[in-house]
This record gives sequence, structure tokens and C-alpha cells, in this order.
Amino acid sequence: MKLLSDLLYKVRLEKVSGNTHLAISEIEFDSRKIVNFGCFVAIKGTESDGHLFISKAIENGAIAVICETFPEKINENITYVKVKDSSSALAIMACNFYDDPSRKIKLIGITGTNGKTTTATLLYQLFISLGKKCGLISTVRNYINTQEIKATHTTPDSLSLNKLLAEMAENGCTYCFMEVSSHAVVQKRTEGLHFTGGGFTNITHDHLDYHKTFENYLGAKKEFFDVLPSSAFALSNKDDRNGQVMLQNTKAEKKYYSLTSIADFKGKVIESSFSGLLMNIDNIEVWLKLIGNFNANNIMLIYGIAMLLGENNTNVLTALSNLNPVDGRFQFLKSDSGTTGIVDYAHTPDALQNVLNTIRQISGGKEKVITVVGCGGDRDKSKRPLMANIACSMSDKVILTSDNPRSEEPVEILNEMQKGIDAVSLKKALIIADRREAIKTACMLAQSGDIILVAGKGHEKYQEIKGEKFPFDDLEEIKNAFKNIN
Repeated sequence: MKLLSDLLYKVRLEKVSGNTHLAISEIEFDSRKIVNFGCFVAIKGTESDGHLFISKAIENGAIAVICETFPEKINENITYVKVKDSSSALAIMACNFYDDPSRKIKLIGITGTNGKTTTATLLYQLFISLGKKCGLISTVRNYINTQEIKATHTTPDSLSLNKLLAEMAENGCTYCFMEVSSHAVVQKRTEGLHFTGGGFTNITHDHLDYHKTFENYLGAKKEFFDVLPSSAFALSNKDDRNGQVMLQNTKAEKKYYSLTSIADFKGKVIESSFSGLLMNIDNIEVWLKLIGNFNANNIMLIYGIAMLLGENNTNVLTALSNLNPVDGRFQFLKSDSGTTGIVDYAHTPDALQNVLNTIRQISGGKEKVITVVGCGGDRDKSKRPLMANIACSMSDKVILTSDNPRSEEPVEILNEMQKGIDAVSLKKALIIADRREAIKTACMLAQSGDIILVAGKGHEKYQEIKGEKFPFDDLEEIKNAFKNIN
């Protein structure tokens, strides 16, 4: 139990009706989860407005309500607190409720379009291998030291986030590596958290369904660095054209990594193959199990963060050489006939281009590349023709198929993808809406030595159609198709 007055510490209050010297059992922004002596925070979301459920929250036991607009009927037994931004208030109150857990551990945030999951996950694995107790908050999974916690969002809501961090601190974790999405920044989910450092991977076309313009999207990423304290470090990708823009207004100590120019942390790819990468990192050669130049950038960010956290470079490079790729990120297998199947989470134009570039660079050149790709429903529609165009321009054969259509009709998504393909390229494209059939067809078309890329879903073990999630695993589908063909 915490006093409401203590929970409101640092929250910008506009008006208060009632007594704030109340013992609060729990904070909730979902009226259905309210318990006796709870505090309900009414948030105006993208799909619903919490202000419509204030009376329901009170019926369920709320004794205090945080809102942006007072209801017409005031219950004299309830305390109402008016704030300018309920999402911001919720985040700060969550920090207060869980005793400011981000100050009890070293919290490192990773943001960017591509590479967040790989970077955060490998940082977690690296520090575990160095004997540290740490946590991970990522798209794929969360960890409290070695205990796995199911992940539901790239960045959890502020309540779940602070609860996770508190549990990490209680379990002796000294570090937490966390993906920070642009949505989380805009929705104030990370407000009030104390970051020891932040890392930037890259920024390309994505999430314009939500942010509307690339400038807004860039601004959301940049805001994460803008609010870092002077005690923190900010490590950015000098090879990205917006890498220096990201750190323009940060108070944090600015550092850069690069594969192509002078930087605080300098790397170079010496050799790249399906077996991994041979790199020179700060004048030391190291072999890595990760594949492709895009992963070389991720490795430099990981290495730089480890150095900024005071680790020994020899120990770090030795540990990095033993790390395995992250699930659904350039995972590959070979059939008995010699065909290579690759599964990758590439769901943005830039990520797809990077993966296809890598395949072309490390293959012998004679192999045909067959790409199976789709685009998610209820998401940024503007990238659909771009994805199809990249797939066709960089592959010998393309099968356009469903990703997670969600509430949209797969055929409509495929029609929008086709708009990015010219008449000549259209001759090498097939349209197969059923993803299972698309993967089977790609495997049947492939000859010995050919490479099949199945892009877009990566680690996901489901396909979301009309609000329902059906079991679906791209890697398993390729395995099954290979077995039936062989």
C-alpha cells in the first residue's frame, strides 16, 4: 500500500477534488482489473478512452481516479485528480509505486528501426556469460536473470515495465537491456525511468501508419536521447545518415561506432560467409557466429556499450565469439538436396534489402534466390509496394504471400504490394495468399544450391487472422517442405 500523495510525487497536477492522503493498494489503467482501494488512471488510447470507464472502475473498487477531464457527476467519496497527460502521470506513478526501480540497476535502452532485438538480446547473453546478473526486455522474450517472462509488446506498458524492473532488482540483477520502441516513447511508457545509457542502431521506413510522417518517426526515436541525463552515455551509429542527428540535443556523453569511418569504436568486416563473420574490432581480429554486414553493425554497438560499462575488451570479444544468433534472425537450414532455407524477421524495406544483400554477398553467385514475403495488415501501408519492389529487384523468383493479415483481407494487401512491381519484374512473381502453400511452392521450385528466403515473421510462432492467432512457424514449415520433397 502506498499513499496517493506519494504516488503523485513529480506528477503535474491541474486540479484535485478530495483527499490525497489515501492508502492505495494498486494502480490500474484497465477498469476491469481494478481491486478494492485501487487507483484508476483514465487514458485516452488509440482504440478506446479510459474516461468512459471511470464509473465502472469505481464500481470495481477504485477510490481514486486520475484523469484529464473530470466526469460530469462527481462522487464525493472518491478522490479525483486532473492532469494534463494521463499516460505521463501513469508512468511517473508506476515509478513511485515500485520505488523507482530503474535507479537500482543499470538500465540500457536500445532504439532504432532494425537490430533492436538482436542487440538487446546479445547484450543480455554477453553479460550473463561474463558472470553478471541481468534482465532483458525485448520483442521476443523477457528475462529476469535466467527466468523467462512472456513478452507481449516491444516495450511493455509503464506499469508492467516498472514491475519487471522491480523484480529484476529484487533478484539481484545489476543490468537490464531493453528495446525502446518509438510507440513507447510517444505513449510515455518510458517516462520517469533512469537510463544509464542508450544505443541507436539505424532508422529507416517503418510505422508510418502510426507516426504519419518520417519526421515524426525520427523525432520519436530522437526524443529518447533528448531526455537522457548528463550522467548517461549515448552511443550512435555513425554509418547511418541520421546517426549524428539522433544525438544533437542529448545531455548524455556522446559516442559513435562505425564500420566505415573514424569513430570511438571502429570495426571492419574481413570475411563474411554462411558460417559467420571475421571482423577487426579496435585492431583485434575476432570470429563471430552472426551472419551479414548488418549484424556487424549490431556487434559494434554491443561492443561499444560493453566498453562504456567498463568491461575488459579481451573478455568481451572472447565472449562475443561464442554467442549464437537470435531466433528468427537469419536462421538457416539445408535440405538433403543442398537447398538453403533462411528465415528472417525482415519486415521493413531496409531490413529486407540488407538480408538480400547479405545473401548475394556470401553466396557463390550461381545460386538462384527465391524470396517469400508478405506485409502485415493494419500496419504501415506505404511500405507494401516498396517491399515487393525490393524483393523482385534482388531475387530470381518472388512469391508474394500473407504475413499477419490481422483484420485486413490478404488479397487487398497483396494488391497493394503488386503496385511496386513493374511489368517486367511481375513475370518472376507468383501470388499465393496461403503462406504455407507459398513456402511449399518455393521449396518445390528450388534446385540444389538455391537459396530460399522466407521474410517478415522470423521468431513468431503464429499467424494472426481476423483477431485470432493460429500456430505457424516459418522454420518448421520449411523443414516440413524439405522432408516431403526429399
